[in-house]
Amino acid sequence: MARMAMPFQLGLVSAVALLVCASPGEDAQHEIMLDSDDQCLKDDDTGTEQGAGLSLRQLRGERTSALLLKEGWGSCAAYGCGGHYHRSHGCQCNAHCKRHGNCCDDYEQRCAAPSPGSAKQAESPNQGSPAGSAVHGHPDPQKSYPTYHGFSLTLVEEFDSPLDLDSDAIWTWSDGGLSEGQVRFVKEQIQFRDGKMTITAQPNPGLDAQSCSAAEVGKVDPKPLVSGEIRTRHNLFRYGRYEVRMKAPEVQPGDPSTNGNFVSTMFVYRDAKFNHWREIDIEVTGDSSHSVTTNMLSADHTDQWSTRIASAKGLRVNHNARAGFNTYAFEWLPDSVAWFVNGVMVRKEHGGHNPPIPDLSAKIMMNLWIFGPLANFGGKAIRNNRYPMTAEYDWFRFYKWDGEKTYPCPGMSDSCLTSDDKYLSKNNPCDGQTQQGLVHGKTPCATSCQR
Repeated sequence: MARMAMPFQLGLVSAVALLVCASPGEDAQHEIMLDSDDQCLKDDDTGTEQGAGLSLRQLRGERTSALLLKEGWGSCAAYGCGGHYHRSHGCQCNAHCKRHGNCCDDYEQRCAAPSPGSAKQAESPNQGSPAGSAVHGHPDPQKSYPTYHGFSLTLVEEFDSPLDLDSDAIWTWSDGGLSEGQVRFVKEQIQFRDGKMTITAQPNPGLDAQSCSAAEVGKVDPKPLVSGEIRTRHNLFRYGRYEVRMKAPEVQPGDPSTNGNFVSTMFVYRDAKFNHWREIDIEVTGDSSHSVTTNMLSADHTDQWSTRIASAKGLRVNHNARAGFNTYAFEWLPDSVAWFVNGVMVRKEHGGHNPPIPDLSAKIMMNLWIFGPLANFGGKAIRNNRYPMTAEYDWFRFYKWDGEKTYPCPGMSDSCLTSDDKYLSKNNPCDGQTQQGLVHGKTPCATSCQR
């Protein structure tokens, strides 16, 4: 939702209620209607898992109604790998599907590799170690970094020295501006001082921004505020652990308890969303000093946000997110996404439902933005806002999952990126990248670098 195209709102998705053939204890939400010959055959004699819940048609080797759905809406690309066995799915993508003979057609291709579920959950890091030569970015050579089983430290930014966002090999800035927001992102609002990165939202002091935005791949209406968004240059990152230590802004200076409106973030986002929209978010918001939103989004061929393509969950944490620094993280794996606050897992989603686990490479982004006057997300008390409003970032770390064999490219280059990875992936007028591709069949508007 850090890059959503419509105001955030919770809603109910209507669905056909189906009766079920399910083993004891299985959730009703995973149940599915079977034809008359598909009634459950209980294995009261053996009580084995293999016999539980099987239908007459399954035992006769005929295709059940669930299997008839397989071609229409079942694939590991949609479900993700692993998770629990759900009879509501036309096919399965987990360890049980071979036993029941209903693996999805792309199971071997996507899920037969060693499961990331064998790795330990990383709620508690192991003893730290210095960053090696394989760590990119700007790590502190005198610092010992936590280690996590199944993950390798790959990128560190300590923000001890300023980054040149026009020439840095990994990071750059966004010239975007969300249609529902009040800010235009400009480079000047991202600053580095006292060993930290700051992103500040404030009324525009006269900074010029072109109407065409490379990041938004289109024109952006004038905005009353400016703020910043730092992002990696390319869709270069996928499965791994993403960590940030950050302090959300105070709505009013010196007062961390007053509520207002802001969205302070760390997230991954596949740019551009017009083809494949993939996103995983940590968002600290201004509605409460204890409010954090976790979000996951996956959709194709749409640039319109809706509840059908996103899975957001608001959390109340036990710390004041504006009074000090806290560590936020998420682990993104082929079959799950787990979110952490100060080392404690606060949410986990498995594949097997909508939206599916994101499966394509993305950019790492951090930004601060203010919603429009209606304040549909980020806090209703928007009139309390006082500017400037600043979010602080102490450090960022990325640990690549050891099972990831493609991203990032060697040396953090763009050598392994496909044309799809580079589709409409320009960030700002001065990043030196060519805007490749069409938007809705048309050539996107052009920007020019004015240093």
